[in-house]
Amino acid sequence: MTFVRSKPLPPAGEVEARSVEGEGDRVGTQPSPPSRSRAIAWRRFVIRLRLPTDVLKRKPWLVSWLQVSPLALILIVLFAAPTILFLVVSFFDYDRVGMYPAFLLDNYRDLLTTPATLRVYISSLKFAVIVWAITLFLGFNIAWFLIFHIRNAITRTVLFLLCAIPFWTSGIIRTIAWIPFLGRNGAFNQILMDLHIISKPLTFLLFSDFAVIITYVHLFTLLMVGPIANSLSKIDPALLEAARDAGASRFRTMVDVVIPLSKTGIVLGSILVFTQVMGDYFVVKTMSGGQSASIVSMLSTQIQAMEYPPASANAMVLVMFVAILVAGMMLVVDVRKELVK
Repeated sequence: MTFVRSKPLPPAGEVEARSVEGEGDRVGTQPSPPSRSRAIAWRRFVIRLRLPTDVLKRKPWLVSWLQVSPLALILIVLFAAPTILFLVVSFFDYDRVGMYPAFLLDNYRDLLTTPATLRVYISSLKFAVIVWAITLFLGFNIAWFLIFHIRNAITRTVLFLLCAIPFWTSGIIRTIAWIPFLGRNGAFNQILMDLHIISKPLTFLLFSDFAVIITYVHLFTLLMVGPIANSLSKIDPALLEAARDAGASRFRTMVDVVIPLSKTGIVLGSILVFTQVMGDYFVVKTMSGGQSASIVSMLSTQIQAMEYPPASANAMVLVMFVAILVAGMMLVVDVRKELVK
């Protein structure tokens, strides 16, 4: 007897799938008009979906514009349009009744020639420079300690979080918290008197320029720590060892190696601190007790008096003043080029 070797039977599921597929082929040989129209519609839909992708592949610059367009729209609506409106209104004429469209330079002339206005600008610039110098000194040393003296990454992260804890509360609350501490009968004066360092309370601690500067330093030091720490973290420690091996002192190493390599962080931190101080209103009004004025407080006074054209002119001068300061800092280092590295 001769046995013929046959192929193994496929699984039952596969047999059913083949049978269904065969039936579909037999039926599909002559598709009905509705099924053919659906197939054509589906093919057109797929082509429409693939068309934008093909266009984007052929034009890479279009992808960049699509990515930038949401942020550009926000900047145009929330920054460019109001700035243009302020610029237009700054040339208007006004009286106690309302504003009148015109093209007058009286608002700018009065603003730039009034001694009181010049004193306010000089006062704001003084605060900005003093706060910038103190925050730069504190921020650089804190960042140096965290980057080069704390080797454990977890410990470094914890210390960074501890520095950021004050930012978990409102800046207004942190500002007001200094009042009971620096007051005539506040905690600081009481500690000094209990230690017999002073015999009577110090009166210059609160409602003075000293209180304004202390509050600014407390609020904005972390804005200097972050960018400088980011720049210092990119410095190879081998460069510092090479400088020491070459006989350079700590001062020369700091001046010739560390500061040039961390200038990007210094410039970014300086921009953040300068713009915050120049645009502040609440700290100067609260901590000086009304004895000092800022540019924004002068703006507030003009707006409350419904002097909108002078207020617009003041706002434009402030924007140009801050823009010139920032542009001067940007000349020191190409921030965009450094951030790409």
